[in-house]
Amino acid sequence: MTRYLLTRLWQSAITLILASLVVFIGVRQLPGDPALAMAGEEASPERLAEIRTQLGLDESIVTQYFSFIGNMLRGDLGESTRTGTAVTDLIASTLPVTLWLSAYALIVAIVVGVLLGVIAERFRGKWPEWIANAFALIGLSVPNFWLGILAILYLAVGLGWFPASGYVPIEENPIAGIHSLTLPAFILGTGLAAVIMRQTRASMIETMKMDYVRTARAKGLGRGTVLFRYGLRNSLIVVVTIVGLQLGGLISGAVVTERIFALPGFGKLTLDSVFTRDYPVIQAVVLIITVGYILINLAVDILYSVINPKIRVGGSN
Repeated sequence: MTRYLLTRLWQSAITLILASLVVFIGVRQLPGDPALAMAGEEASPERLAEIRTQLGLDESIVTQYFSFIGNMLRGDLGESTRTGTAVTDLIASTLPVTLWLSAYALIVAIVVGVLLGVIAERFRGKWPEWIANAFALIGLSVPNFWLGILAILYLAVGLGWFPASGYVPIEENPIAGIHSLTLPAFILGTGLAAVIMRQTRASMIETMKMDYVRTARAKGLGRGTVLFRYGLRNSLIVVVTIVGLQLGGLISGAVVTERIFALPGFGKLTLDSVFTRDYPVIQAVVLIITVGYILINLAVDILYSVINPKIRVGGSN
């Protein structure tokens, strides 16, 4: 296990370096001039040259890259060219909103998806399976932004069950904060819940045909015990894989969801920085997302051996 973790950490470090290089070069290929966006259309050439010197844009791209890496290793992500605020402060104020939203949506997706998957397998050919399949079809077919608009129109404005927009920090008021995130979390988690439902159903159908399941039934164990102790537990490996692969979809979906529900999260910060060519913020945002992907993949691999001890990570015995 230790050797495997060290190998994965080394691979992750190389991946992070390559990602930083791609992001750094890619950001600078965006159309537009950050100095012009910062100074305004009426700025003089002298003022634009001064701003480029302050931002280090007049240096070679190699010098800029190594300067960026050195500052990043010291924990200095620079300052926003749009507001002059430290990038670390911007991330610290917006990232918790997206993390709470994504965690809430992930819980909703896992609970709803696994539950409907079990129901669909248990009642194959009956109306509960039809309802579960209809939910999965809607979740996979209907875009989040359309579901969000309908939810605001009917559940927030029409019935008044949830706030139509805004965010209450959970650290300040947990109940109000969870209530403000409930509707966007359900909208964001719908697509992932549909994927989990379909995969759970398919995996459990295959698992329930295995010899050890027939042996458990022959020993007199109840159908519910066999279903959850043997069928669901061995199907969770597929669920863990799907969740690990789809977490990136939650992050990208959060950009749209936060826009619809006016949440001051990571998605809003990302869009604002792209529109204003805010290089330091864009670089920091993409690198944080890259680190998140790396950690998620590592956690998924480790969870394999936790869920099923027969699996040995890294091929070790």
